[in-house]
Amino acid sequence: MTAKKAIEEGLEFMPKFDNNGLIPAIAQDSKTGQVLMFAYMSKESLDLTIRTGFATYFSRSRGQLWKKGQKSGHVQKVEQILVDCDQDCILLKVSVNAGQCHVGYMSCFYRSIKADNGRELEFIAEKVYDPSEVYGQ
Repeated sequence: MTAKKAIEEGLEFMPKFDNNGLIPAIAQDSKTGQVLMFAYMSKESLDLTIRTGFATYFSRSRGQLWKKGQKSGHVQKVEQILVDCDQDCILLKVSVNAGQCHVGYMSCFYRSIKADNGRELEFIAEKVYDPSEVYGQ
């Protein structure tokens, strides 16, 4: 089996990290199917996620590991980890206990590009919690 075929059709988990040692990760609500957020994982954060069953990411802005819910308590319990065909993107199916976006929404995808104007956004969701109460901002 060629290396490409092994990655695409084999059963060995061989995640492809980028030049910065990161792999894109999408979190999706396992019950509703709603996409909750996008982040990056390092090898260490992916290993921690697999080992603990709770989503851990790598914060590029802080340059460190970040367990989802560490400050807010809004954790992601991992139900299933999927990998795409060429193993360069991870999909975490998670169960959640509260809103997942740091600005108060259930999902980080709370705005849409207006169809009649490709330059403006519109809100498509309501806040589910007050971030100032959670983060003290």
